[in-house]
Amino acid sequence: MYLTGFADEAAIDIDGQIRATKQLGWENIESRNVNGKNIHDLTDEEFDIVYGKLQQAGIKINCFGSAIANWSKKITEPFDSSLAEAKRAIPRMQRLGCKLIRIMSFAVLEDRNPDDQMEQERFRRLRQLHKMFTNAGLIPVHENCMNYGGMGCNYTLKLLENVPGLKLVFDTGNPVFTDDRTKPKPYPKQSSWEFYTKIRKHIEYVHIKDAIWDTAAGNTKYTFPGDGNGDVKRIVKDLYDSGYNGGISMEPHMATVFHDETIQSDENVKYANYIEYGQRFMKLLKELKCG
Repeated sequence: MYLTGFADEAAIDIDGQIRATKQLGWENIESRNVNGKNIHDLTDEEFDIVYGKLQQAGIKINCFGSAIANWSKKITEPFDSSLAEAKRAIPRMQRLGCKLIRIMSFAVLEDRNPDDQMEQERFRRLRQLHKMFTNAGLIPVHENCMNYGGMGCNYTLKLLENVPGLKLVFDTGNPVFTDDRTKPKPYPKQSSWEFYTKIRKHIEYVHIKDAIWDTAAGNTKYTFPGDGNGDVKRIVKDLYDSGYNGGISMEPHMATVFHDETIQSDENVKYANYIEYGQRFMKLLKELKCG
């Protein structure tokens, strides 16, 4: 296994992201935003600068945390933006030697039932994206986030049946605060362990997030890994014992949340939180005797 993380939760610029990665003793960054732009949305000039600094520092990008087909994009809208993002991402990934790219399956249509989500159009679009990346020698991995596949493990499995060859990135924390639409209303929250065990054999990559859902307040409290209800310890131990040899990526969400502008912190607080998160996870690995 190797460790990496969404270093934009440590610093907004690539210099700070590299510094945090090196301080943790890691060699990889899962790149999402640099100076407020997704890596596939940087201008060519901006990307050249980022590329040069990474090369000079000896730090690699192991995965593109893309916005392709994510929760901000509706299946009822044109496919153009996600196709354009994919086309921009491919040559940049090839230049960086990066094989993995996180994708999703478009936002849930909240005004429709779980089984009325225009799924055939979702499957068609994801098959096209999957073909684009695999033809380029790259591996798209679908995340169980705020999208069709994230509605519950059965929806992810149906997605896999209809997009042959698609692999998964499993996020340990997302089920904690996500409705389980495989069950009757009122929807309970998902079980991370149940979701994980149902899709385990399809996992290519893992995000570490942990949280507690506050039912009374109706909101999420993000925690350090192992302190929440994301079954982090149990999942990580099972992965290790099963011979998993892929990446494990930190996504703290404690000092900053990419999709929630109300959760932000001072830059020094963000940096310190990211470092502590990574250090705590490494300590957890030792306690679990996971290498």
